Amino acid sequence: MEYYTWILTFHVMSFMSWMAMLFYLPRLFVYHVEYKDKKEFVEVVEIQEEKIYNYIGHPAMWATFLSGAWMLYLNPSVLQGGGWMHAKIFVVTFLIMYSLSLNYFRKELKANRCTKDGKFFRAYNEVPTLFALLIVGYVITKTFSFLFTLIAVAIFAFIGYKILTKKEKA
Repeated sequence: MEYYTWILTFHVMSFMSWMAMLFYLPRLFVYHVEYKDKKEFVEVVEIQEEKIYNYIGHPAMWATFLSGAWMLYLNPSVLQGGGWMHAKIFVVTFLIMYSLSLNYFRKELKANRCTKDGKFFRAYNEVPTLFALLIVGYVITKTFSFLFTLIAVAIFAFIGYKILTKKEKA
């Protein structure tokens, strides 16, 4: 178990890199859809979208997943610690699906088939923050609190609703 802390370090660094992509890519999507009439600008944004997903985010997602699985293999007792690890794995599953959805939107935008607007991507950009809040909360407290989860989801649902229903100022 001497090298367990090195695996944990790699896991945390991978997670940070993955989250960087999850926080930034939807913001690029906002620029992509709001400036779609500026061809040269969109070409640069598409290059950024592809590089951040393929060279940073997707590899970091796999590194996070594999290092996490390795730590579970080395220390399976964390699965008996009050449900927090099960809750974390559950949320991570949704985070992986979210990450893959970003690749779907990236490809749709590149092919000019995406019908989503900037408001949608602004709200969608809040999703990884909620997932990160839940994951870090479970890991730090080593507990699963249904109330904490419910409050966090409610706050972010409210924020998303406000973003999507915000009227443009004339």
